[in-house]
This record gives sequence, C-alpha cells and structure tokens, in this order.
Amino acid sequence: MTTGGVLMGHGQVRHVRLRPTRHAFHYSAYFLMLPMRHLQALSAEHPSPGTSNRTALSINKPGMLSFFDADHGDGRLPEKGGALTWIEELLADENIHDAKGEIWLQTFPRVWGYTFKPVSFWYCHRTDNTLAAILAEVHNTFGERHCYLLPEPKFGRTEHAKKVFHVSPFCEVAGQYDFRFMRSRQGEFERVVARVDHGDESGPLIQTSISGALVPATREEIRRTLWRYPLFTFAVMFRIHWHALLLWFKRVPFFSKPEPPSQLVSRAQATSTIISKIS
Repeated sequence: MTTGGVLMGHGQVRHVRLRPTRHAFHYSAYFLMLPMRHLQALSAEHPSPGTSNRTALSINKPGMLSFFDADHGDGRLPEKGGALTWIEELLADENIHDAKGEIWLQTFPRVWGYTFKPVSFWYCHRTDNTLAAILAEVHNTFGERHCYLLPEPKFGRTEHAKKVFHVSPFCEVAGQYDFRFMRSRQGEFERVVARVDHGDESGPLIQTSISGALVPATREEIRRTLWRYPLFTFAVMFRIHWHALLLWFKRVPFFSKPEPPSQLVSRAQATSTIISKIS
C-alpha cells in the first residue's frame, strides 16, 4: 500500500471581515493535495474493481477518509474519466493547451462519507513544472458552483477575478477577488498557501486563506488525522452556519441570493505584482 503521491496539508483556515463590523476567526484544518494524472496512471495499472488506486487514501470507494471524483466538476464517474477528464476538457475549451504536466487538486476530503467543499484549487502545470492555469472551483450551500479560471498564473503573484457568484448572504455579488498562491519548501516540509481576498469599490472587505505543511498521506498519517479531527467536514458546515448567525446578530446587511451566472467559468486577469511572502 503506497501513498500514490497523495499529500495532506496540515495548517489553518483564516477569515477576517473588515466592515461594516469586524468579524474574524481561524481554526486548525487539513486538506488533500492529489496528483491527478499520477493517480490516473496508477488506476490504469490496477483496473480491477475494488482496488482503488492501491493507495492508503480511499479513492472512489467508501472509507473513513476518502476522495471521490464525483464531488468535482460535472460529477462524472471514474469510468468516464472522472474529474481529471472534466478539467482537461475545460482547459481545452478555454484554449489552454500546454497544461501537459501534473495537475494537483487541493481539496477537502470526505470524512465518514460526508463533505462540503467551499473551494477547491486545481494547479495545472506545464511539463517544465511552471503553471499554465489555476482553477478555483467554488461551491455554495445552495448546491451551486462556479469556477474562476486564472490563466498563466505565478506563485506569489496577485491574480484578479470579478466576483460573479453568490457565496454568502452577507456579501453582495460585486467587486473582485484577489487570489495569491504559494508553494514553497520550508525546512523539511513543503508549504502551500492559498489566499483569496474580496474587495469592492469601498476597499478591502474580506480576507481569507488556507495554508498547510504537506506530508505524505500514509495510512498512519490518515489515522492520526482522523483521531485529531474525527468530524472535520461536519465542522466545516457547522462553522459556516454558526458564523452566519453571528453576523446576523451583529446586524451585518443581508443580501438575497441572485440567480447563478449563466456561464460555468469566468476568466481572471493577472497583474505584474509579485510578492515574496504570503502569510
């Protein structure tokens, strides 16, 4: 039993609302980093039913902690190429044809069969390991989703995307997102940071990030993680509603949910701003 190259990121989720009243929280969190093309190759080597990808993480089969292709993209099953084929087709439709290297998916797992993924990030590499694109796949609690495509991004650079998708009833669908990503080595560990800030015509509004040190997803690591966070994904949904209640008590303005955008994907525009460190 191997890891199949799957990594787990252990770190923190951070959220700060700056106005009309300050509201902030942070909590310990973990996520998966999946090398999707490598996992597809492993699956092709072991096609027998029930073998998964011979990885410690349960992939497309029930487990205490698991990953299912159907949780992403258009929900297609692995027999039809799964989530990897979905994003490959999406990139081709968007005229991005040089993402021939590894495609890493940063996402929350299913825990005890349940998950909610507010946002997942697809890091699409060229064969020289530079980034051809990053896709932010966003889900809201109404069962809707939208994807923000960042073409030719760079780690440490700010990428802008117009906000077009309803996420929270306490945020109007207006303004823009500023995305910044980092994947770097710190000592013996690689560290990933994904930061998404939301601002409007009045200035910065919300600052969020998820960060973590990456370790191999061995069977022992999965067990330790489950012992530490036995109900992690249930807690994600609980916290969303709990903090919504706190915002309501603070009389933060409430906005009704509009219709979702007609297009699944919206493209971002990059700036030349490079930063050396993301916290």
